[in-house]
Amino acid sequence: MNAHGELLGIARRSRTRLPMEQLESAELSVERGVEGDCHGVPGPRQVTIIVEDGWRASNLELGRELPWTMRRANLFVRGVDLSDSVGRFLRIGEALLEITEANPPCHVMDIQYQGLRAALKPEWRGGVACRVINGARVQAGDRVGMLRKA
Repeated sequence: MNAHGELLGIARRSRTRLPMEQLESAELSVERGVEGDCHGVPGPRQVTIIVEDGWRASNLELGRELPWTMRRANLFVRGVDLSDSVGRFLRIGEALLEITEANPPCHVMDIQYQGLRAALKPEWRGGVACRVINGARVQAGDRVGMLRKA
């Protein structure tokens, strides 16, 4: 691992259009992504992740402190750079995730707060989407590390 960080938050939605539910811990699995999340089916977008620095920069641009769950991401991390990271891997606690794509902000961001979509566009602030390679239980405070290879 060449960069280390920390898992700050975990969230899920049991159904589309419901608000995000914050968790202290959750099971990540190859079959379900974040346990209980409606978007966790196998594939390249099982788990979504945003980084604290990008979220803070977006909030600063908006002049407003918004909760990270407004992004509708599953994991909120600190201390890793997800820019240009497609094809790399993240170890979160004992779980291993493959970064499959940037997670561009959609029109729903502006429904939640006008201007949020534009504020999330630069510098990968919208985060990344991942596929679960090795599942494990994760919890807030777990170490996060970026890997070049699995």
